[in-house]
Amino acid sequence: EELTHILAKVETHNHPTAISPFPGAATGSGGEIRDEGATGRGSKPKAGLCGFSVSNLNIPEALQPWEAESAAYGRPARIASPLAIMLEGPIGAAAFNNEFGRPNLAGYFRTYEQFTGSADSPEGRLLRGYHKPIMLAGGVGSIAASQSFKSATLPAGSLLIQIGGPGMLIGLGGGAASSMTTGSNSADLDFASVQRGNPEIQRRAQEVIDRCWQMGAPAGDGSAPGDGNPILSVHDVGAGGISNALPELAHGAGCGARFELRAVNIEEPGMSPAEIWCNEAQERYVMAIAPDRLAEFTALCERERCPFAVVGKTTREKHLVVADSHFGNQPVDMDMAALLGKPPRMTRTATHLPPLGVPFDATAVDLREAAARVLRLPAVADKTFLISIGDRSVGGLTARDQMVGPWQVPCADVAVTLMAFEGFLGEAFAIGERTPLAVLNGPASGRMAVGEALTNIAAADIAALGDVKLSANWMAAAGFPGEDARLFDTVRAVSDLCQQIGVAIPVGKDSLSMRTAWQEGGDGEHGERKQVVSPLSLIVTGFARVQDARRTLTPQLVLDIGETDLLLIDLGAGRNRLGGSALAQVFNATGSETPDVDDPARLVAFFGAIRKLATENLLLAYHDRADGGLFATVCEMAFAAHCGVSIDTDSLCYDPLMNDVDGNEKRPDLLGGRSFELLMRALFNEELGAVVQIRRAERSPVMAILRAAGLGACSQFIGSPNPWDQVRIIRNAKAVLAEPRMELQRAWSETSFRMQQLRDNPECAQQAYDRILDPTDSGLSVSLSFDPGDDVAAPMIISGARPRVAILREQGVNGQVEMAAAFDRAGFAAVDVHMSDVLSGRVTLADFKGAVACGGFSYGDVLGAGQGWAKTILFNARARDSFATFFARSDSFALGVCNGCQMMSALKEIIPGADAWPSFERNRVEQFEARFSLVEVPASPSVFFAGMGGSRLPVVVSHGEGRALFASAEQQTRALVAMRYVDPAGQPSERYPDNPNGSPAGITGLTTADGRFTIMMPHPERVFRSVQMSWRPADWDARGWHDSPWLRMFRNARRWVD
Repeated sequence: EELTHILAKVETHNHPTAISPFPGAATGSGGEIRDEGATGRGSKPKAGLCGFSVSNLNIPEALQPWEAESAAYGRPARIASPLAIMLEGPIGAAAFNNEFGRPNLAGYFRTYEQFTGSADSPEGRLLRGYHKPIMLAGGVGSIAASQSFKSATLPAGSLLIQIGGPGMLIGLGGGAASSMTTGSNSADLDFASVQRGNPEIQRRAQEVIDRCWQMGAPAGDGSAPGDGNPILSVHDVGAGGISNALPELAHGAGCGARFELRAVNIEEPGMSPAEIWCNEAQERYVMAIAPDRLAEFTALCERERCPFAVVGKTTREKHLVVADSHFGNQPVDMDMAALLGKPPRMTRTATHLPPLGVPFDATAVDLREAAARVLRLPAVADKTFLISIGDRSVGGLTARDQMVGPWQVPCADVAVTLMAFEGFLGEAFAIGERTPLAVLNGPASGRMAVGEALTNIAAADIAALGDVKLSANWMAAAGFPGEDARLFDTVRAVSDLCQQIGVAIPVGKDSLSMRTAWQEGGDGEHGERKQVVSPLSLIVTGFARVQDARRTLTPQLVLDIGETDLLLIDLGAGRNRLGGSALAQVFNATGSETPDVDDPARLVAFFGAIRKLATENLLLAYHDRADGGLFATVCEMAFAAHCGVSIDTDSLCYDPLMNDVDGNEKRPDLLGGRSFELLMRALFNEELGAVVQIRRAERSPVMAILRAAGLGACSQFIGSPNPWDQVRIIRNAKAVLAEPRMELQRAWSETSFRMQQLRDNPECAQQAYDRILDPTDSGLSVSLSFDPGDDVAAPMIISGARPRVAILREQGVNGQVEMAAAFDRAGFAAVDVHMSDVLSGRVTLADFKGAVACGGFSYGDVLGAGQGWAKTILFNARARDSFATFFARSDSFALGVCNGCQMMSALKEIIPGADAWPSFERNRVEQFEARFSLVEVPASPSVFFAGMGGSRLPVVVSHGEGRALFASAEQQTRALVAMRYVDPAGQPSERYPDNPNGSPAGITGLTTADGRFTIMMPHPERVFRSVQMSWRPADWDARGWHDSPWLRMFRNARRWVD
C-alpha cells in the first residue's frame, strides 16, 4: 500500500466548441484528461465531468415561449447555433471520454438568452446570452505520493521526449483565438484554430505513463536502469503546442534546452518550421528521462505501440535553441527568461454600472403554466440525452453516477468514485453555478455558486467541510462596460466567503472574452452591428475524500418503511427572493433581488448538520434546492421514486401582515394578489437549502440536531409522499395544484426527448418518452435463483492455487483493469497480456487456463467494432495458431465482453461450437448507449452461469455496436443464449431503452455447447461489488452482500477450473 492523493482539474474549451462543436468539445475533454495524467511524474485520470452553457435552443417546431423574443436576433455565420452545439458538442466530449476509458459522472446544462434593460432607458437594451458557449471539462484522478512532484532539477543531457500523436496542421493559433471576442477574428483563422481528437492514441500514451509510475519511486536519482519510474518530469501539450510545453518542461527544472525540429513526429511533411513548432495537435505529452533509461522506455512504448521521439536535451545554460537540420538554421535562439519570465503587470480601470434588469410580477402568471415552463427549462429539465451517451462505469470504480433508483432518473446531486477495488474509501465531486444571478448581482452569483457546490456535495459521506476543495472557473466579457468591476467584486466576494467558511480554492482557470460581436446586412456604416454579452459566469466544482461510498444520499424517496415526512432546510431563512430565477427567466424577466449567502455561518452549520444526520442514519433521501426552486426539487424526488408527493405551503407563505387564511378559506381558485405572490415565491425561489426525507417517528432527534446547529428556525416540515401518484400543492388545506406525476415528468423530460428525437433514432426516442406513461413499469428489480452470499469458489481459494487467466487487450482497449480485479477476487491470477506480447511471441496462451477479451475501442473501431482486433489474430500465423490451439484444449475457457465480445464473434471460425454466433452491429438507437439494464440469465451450458439460470438482475451496458445480427433465422434458432434483455415484467424485450441496442429477442450473451466459451455485450466485471451498482435493493448492505450477485459468474469459472 502507498499513500495516494486525489487530483482535481477543471477547465474550459469555449471558442473551439463555438466554431466546431464535436471536435471542440472532444479536445476539451482530451486536454483536461492529459492534465490529470501529466501531474508530477505521472498520474492516473479516474472520472470526468462535463458542462455546457449556451443561448436558447430554439428547437424546430418546439419554440418555447421565453425563446420567441430573441429567436430572430441571429449570430455570426462562422459559429454554430446553440442547438447544433448541444446536438454535437456533448457527443464529442462523451466520445473522447468513452474511447479513452474515463467515466463521465457529473455535469450541468444551462440555456440563457435574454434581453435586459429597457429601450426607454439611456443604456438601452442588451442581449445577454451564451452565443459563445461555455464548454466545461474536468475530473478527478489519483497520484501516488512518491510521484507527486516533478524533479526540481534536470541534469544537463537529460533526454526530452515527445510521446503520443504526431504533429499536424490543426489548432494553429488556438490559444490566441480563444482569447478574442468571438466574431472579431477572420473566419479562416477561427477554423484553423480548432483541434481534432484521437482518444485511442491518447489511451496508448496514458498506458505508457501508467507503466512508468507503477514502477515506483526511484531508490536513487532515477537515472540507473531499473531504478523506479523513469519519468523525471512530464507535461501535457496544449495551448501553443510544443512551443509552450517543451520550453516549460525545461524551464520548470531550472535549465535550458536544445531541440532538433526535424526529430518531432509529424504527419504532414510540408509544414513550415513555425507550424511544426506551434501547432496544437492533440494527444501529445512531453517528458524528461535519463539517457540510461531510454532502452526501458523504448520497450514500454513498443509494447503499447505508442509513438515517441527524442526531440532534445537539457543544457546548463538557460537558453532555448531550436535547430532545423532541413534548412540548416536555428529558427529559435533566445534566453528562456525572455520567453517564460514574468509578464508586465497589467493595470485596468473598472467602472461600476447599475444592473440592467427586467421587472417580474409573480402575481401575473398562472401557477400551472409556470410549473410546466419551469420543468421544461433545460437548466431544470431531464438531461438523459446528455447522460446516456457517456460511459459511466468504465474502470469499475464508479459508486454514484447521475442516474438514480430503479427507474434510473438523472437527478443525483453528487458523483462518487471508489479509491480501489477493496474497501469503501472514495472521492466525491459536484458542480455549482448560478450564472443568471450575475446579471443583477455578480457577487451574489459567485457566493451562490460556491453554496450550490457545497449543498450538492453534502450528499456524500465527507468527514468535514474543510475537506472540500474547490475549483473556480471564471468567464467574463472583460473590457465590456461594467463587467470588469463586476468581476473584481465577485472574485473578492468569493474569496471572502471561502475564507469565512474555511474552504480553499487551490485551482481554477479563466476565459475573459465572453462576448460575441458581428455585423449584419452589409459592411461598415451600411450594416447593423450586433453583440451578445455573456453574464459573468463562475462555475465552481467541489472535490472531497469520501469515508464510505455506500453512504451517499440520493433524491429517491423511500416508500416501504412506514410513514415519512419531507423537511425543508431553508438557508435563505424565508427571504424567498426570485431575482435571476428559472421562474423569472421563463417569463422573459430577471426580477430584482437575488438569492445570496447572507450568513456564511449558516452554510457551515448546514453542512455539519447534514453529515451528522446522515451518520446517525436519520436521512432517507436528500436533494438540494437550486434551479426551479422547491417545486422542481420535490418533483425530481417524486420522479425518482415514481410516487406522488403532497406539499403543504402554509408555513412557507406565512405573512404577519395578513390573516392566517388570506381570504382563501372558501375558494382556492381565488388565490391572488399578495397571497399568490407568497405562494409563488415559496415554490420557485432558488435560495440555498435542501429537502430531506425522514421517518415520522424520528422527527424529534432530527429537529434536535438541526436546532443544535442553529437551523431550527429555518427547518420546516412541508409534506410527505402520497399514494395517488400526484404532485399536490396545498394551501389553506386545499389543493391549488394537483397534477399527475406522469404528466409533470413528461413535461420535465420533453426537452431531452426532443433533442434525442433530432439526434438519434426518433422511434427509439418516442419509445423512451412514452415509457413515462406506463403505469405497469416497475423499474429495475432483482430475482435470484441462487444465494449470492454463498462463495462457491471458497474451497479453491483456500487451497492457495491461483490459475492464470490472460486478460487480453489490444490498442484502444480500456476495460482490462476492472476485468482483472473481478477474476482476482474470484481466486485467479490475472495477467495483463497485450496483443503485441502474443504477436511477438513474448507470451503464449499455452501458459493460461483462461483468456478474457476486454471492453473498449480496439483500433478506435475504425474497421468495425472488434473487427481490427480479430483480423490481427486471423491474419497472423503465430497469433492464429496460439488462439486456435488454446480454444481446442478441453481444459481452457474464454470470455469476451463488449469489444471482446465483438472480437470473439469474429473469431468463430476457430472457436469450436461458435458457428451460430452473430455479428454485432450499430445500435438501433444510432448512438452509444450507457445504461443499467435488466437482464435475464436463462439456463445454458455456460460454465460462467452454472446455477444462475432463471435469475434476473441489472447490469452495466456501454456500447455503440451491440445489436446482434444473425445470418439467418435458422442461425438464431441454433444460437445458445446465455443472457438477454428483459422488460420489468421479465419478458424478453426489443423495446428501447429496456433493450439498449435492439437485438432480436433481447439476445445479448451467447455460449457454446460445452459452455467453455461465452460472449456478452454487458459488463458484469464493472458491477462485481454491490457498491458499484447504480441501484441495488436496500437490504443488500444490511445482509452483508458486499459482493454483488455478478461475482458468482467469476467464481463459477474458478470452480470449473478445479
